[in-house]
Amino acid sequence: MNIESKKFWINHPRLLAGASALTALLVTALLPRHVLARPARLKDIAAVKGVRENILIGYGIVVGLKGTGDSSADVTGQSLSRLFGKLGLDVQGNSVKSKNAAAVIVTAKLPPFARVGNKIDITVSSIGDASSLEGGVLLVTPLRAGDQNVYAVAQGPASIGSVADGTTKNFPTVARVVSGATIEKDVDTNFAQKKNFRLALNDPDFTTAARLAAMIDRELGGKYAVARDSGTVDVVVPFAYENRTVELMAQLENIPVNVDSKAKVVLNERTGTIVMGEKVMISPVGIAHGDLSITVKKGEAPQRVMDLNSGANVSDLVKALNALGVQPKDLTAIFQSLKETGALQAELEIM
Repeated sequence: MNIESKKFWINHPRLLAGASALTALLVTALLPRHVLARPARLKDIAAVKGVRENILIGYGIVVGLKGTGDSSADVTGQSLSRLFGKLGLDVQGNSVKSKNAAAVIVTAKLPPFARVGNKIDITVSSIGDASSLEGGVLLVTPLRAGDQNVYAVAQGPASIGSVADGTTKNFPTVARVVSGATIEKDVDTNFAQKKNFRLALNDPDFTTAARLAAMIDRELGGKYAVARDSGTVDVVVPFAYENRTVELMAQLENIPVNVDSKAKVVLNERTGTIVMGEKVMISPVGIAHGDLSITVKKGEAPQRVMDLNSGANVSDLVKALNALGVQPKDLTAIFQSLKETGALQAELEIM
């Protein structure tokens, strides 16, 4: 798109007043065409189905707090009693009361192809009335996945962090433990032995899926990929890569693919920010909003407040509105009206 080739007729007193009140961010529309056409890598637009993170969760106790733990939570007392019992200390009922301990939920993300002995970070969140987890230590806590199997064990000092001044603490009832869990069970997918695998597009699109399948076939020199739908591409492992699926994926994930997407305009009314794609177009239409008048029409335009040639896109319109000092709330109303009349050839999302 050559922005300079568009013709503008501007005659409005607000233009002489100086800078516009609207801050418009045209992310793609103002980029050169060669930048817009740059393809993306397969690894950035799709993922292998089944190769993903899994969520782990567990219940634990943080001890060693300086009087900032749970004040009267029965769950904490029961947990401490059971812990003492396993350690050989006979404690009757719920007689354990301590403000130096807090009941917490521990969460973590189990990466794909995780192996026994690997370390992962964990998040510790208070579930009682503890005021702070600062200085506490998480006791040994098993972490389970959705299948109820234990995949990791967590333990370590909790850190709540601080802001730049080093004094104010951020969310003192939520803490992190870096490398605080050790993986105890392999996540075995046997990927290298796969005879076929499925690619799932991050943003489903029929054109992109078809292009991806064609690029894979070209890279492998045969018919090995099939686009099943807008978000799925099935790949058969060639005989040359038998038992070497990892090497095959390493070769394919850097394939350049021209990604396509439907035209869309995202408008943030609070900040006046506009984000759009290069293919957003406007049909011939006249706009009148307050003392503002804009026309998008065919042929030569007469001298009016503002006229844009036929085929003008949203970047042209936004620059014109920006030059006239249109407020964000007015811009929202204009775009909503354009969408309702069918003049805006794009999906409109207002934040």
